[in-house]
Amino acid sequence: MENEQVYEQARRRANAKLGFYIHLTVYIVVNLLLIAINLISYARHYWFIWPMLGWGVGICFHGMGTFLFLSGSGFKERMIQREVEKMTAERDGK
Repeated sequence: MENEQVYEQARRRANAKLGFYIHLTVYIVVNLLLIAINLISYARHYWFIWPMLGWGVGICFHGMGTFLFLSGSGFKERMIQREVEKMTAERDGK
């Protein structure tokens, strides 16, 4: 049973990382296209910066969620471990 849980957790983490990499790739491709369109059509005003910055904030949060909170030594894992220890101690009457 424990091996199944480890596998499931590893699968979720791999899916989250893959999702982030896909998101990052789409961000790069779309923003390169926006830069090209901007420079070809109206090079005096660089409007591509605004969608790049806005979407970039989303990419940063997605990356933080994926790599900081999903990593094995991450904040979320430590919180879960503390709660498990606390609930175990309460159950055992300590």
